[in-house]
Amino acid sequence: MIDTKCFSDRNLDRIIEMAWEDRTPFEAILFQFGLPEKEVIKLMRTNLKESSFKRWRKRVNSGVSQKHLKKRHPDILRFKSSRQKAISRNKISKR
Repeated sequence: MIDTKCFSDRNLDRIIEMAWEDRTPFEAILFQFGLPEKEVIKLMRTNLKESSFKRWRKRVNSGVSQKHLKKRHPDILRFKSSRQKAISRNKISKR
């Protein structure tokens, strides 16, 4: 069991954001933060409102979500958007 108190607020926000995003697999969170799926679920349970957590779990388990690499299309081999580097450095113009 990993103690989530060791994460900064910024990292906790990022983990929650990644978990909420359907296209980000649990394997990406494990790779970047060392949190396995069970720990991500616990983190989401403690940091979201009950209704939000239930909605998230329902979506993740419904088959619509691609939270597991096995459910993804085999042509998708990356964890991040091709534009992610540019976005994080604010090089994409504001619209």
